[in-house]
Amino acid sequence: MLLKELTQLHGVSGYEREVKNYIKNIISEKVDEVIEDAIGNLIAIKKGNGDKKKKIMLSGHMDEIGLQVIKIEDNGMIMVKSLGCSWMFTTYQSRVRFRNGIYGVVESRIRPEKLETKFTELYVDIGLSSKKEVEKYIDIGDVAVYAGEYAKLPEDYIMAKAIDDRVGCYMMMETLLQEKDPYNDIYYVFSVQEEVGCRGSEVTANRIRPDIGVAVDVTPAHDRPGDLEGSNTLGKGVAIKISDTSVICDEYLIEKMITCCKEKKIDFQKEVIYVGGTDASSINMAGNGVKVAGISVVTRYTHGPNAIVCEKDIKEAIRLLKEFINLEFDI
Repeated sequence: MLLKELTQLHGVSGYEREVKNYIKNIISEKVDEVIEDAIGNLIAIKKGNGDKKKKIMLSGHMDEIGLQVIKIEDNGMIMVKSLGCSWMFTTYQSRVRFRNGIYGVVESRIRPEKLETKFTELYVDIGLSSKKEVEKYIDIGDVAVYAGEYAKLPEDYIMAKAIDDRVGCYMMMETLLQEKDPYNDIYYVFSVQEEVGCRGSEVTANRIRPDIGVAVDVTPAHDRPGDLEGSNTLGKGVAIKISDTSVICDEYLIEKMITCCKEKKIDFQKEVIYVGGTDASSINMAGNGVKVAGISVVTRYTHGPNAIVCEKDIKEAIRLLKEFINLEFDI
C-alpha cells in the first residue's frame, strides 16, 4: 500500500532523498514535467485544459521530524539534537533508526522526571559501550527517525510514524494519478524542510508564482487531551483550514471549498488551531502575495512514532482535492 510504504521511508528534514526518489519513480510518467530544485524540492507539473485556467500549487512536505548526532561520548553515548519539533516525553525511550539501518533507543542522562525541556540531556544507545565501537556504525551528522511501524487499527484507523506529512504526499499522489486531465495547471510540490521553517515551499512558491496555493498536511486532533483546545475530530471528514499561528487563509478559497463539499456531499470540518503552521504560510508571503488555503487530515499524537489517522478523512480529503483542482476561479 502506497501510504504504508511512504510512512516507513527515512526522510528527516534536509535528508529527504529517499522519499523524493520513491515519489519520483511513481509519478514521473504521469505528468508533463518534473523539476528537482537546488534544495531538494520535487515539482511535478500537470497542464490543465480550461479556458480560464489558473496556476494552482499544491504543497505537501516530504520531511519528518528526527534526530541528528552532534557528539559521541567516550562511553558510547550518542548525543543528539532535534531536527524539527520533537516532544521531550515522546522522544524519551523511543526506538529510532539511522539511515544505515542501525537501531537505537533514546535515553536520559538524568532522572526522566527532571528532563523538562533539556533535550541536551538525551542520548541514543545502540547497545555499544565505547566511542571506538560506536564509530564503526555512527558518525557526527548522522540522522535518525522514530521507528513506528504502520499498523491497521480497528475499524477505519491507521497508526504509523511520519503521518506528518507523508499522508499529504500520499493524497497528492493519488490525486495526480486519478485526475489525468485537470481544468487548471497543477503544480504538485513535494517540499523539503517544512518542519524547520517551511523553507522548501518558500523557494518553490517564488519560483512558480502561483495564483492559488494549497497546503496539504495534517492538523492536530482535539478529541483527546494534549493538543490545546479546538474542534478537530477524527472521522468527521476533511479539515478545511481557516487559520493557524502562521496564516489566515483566503476567505474566497475557503468558501469555494465549503460550497464544493456541500454540493458533492464531502464530509468536512473547519480547522482553527492555536499553535502550528504549514507550507501555506510561506506560499502566502511569496512574491507579491498568494491566495492560500489548506486541506488537512486530523491526526492524533503528531510528531511521534504512533500518530493515528482515520482512512475516511483521507478519502474525503482526496475527493476535495480532485474537485478543487477542477474548479473555475474568479480571481
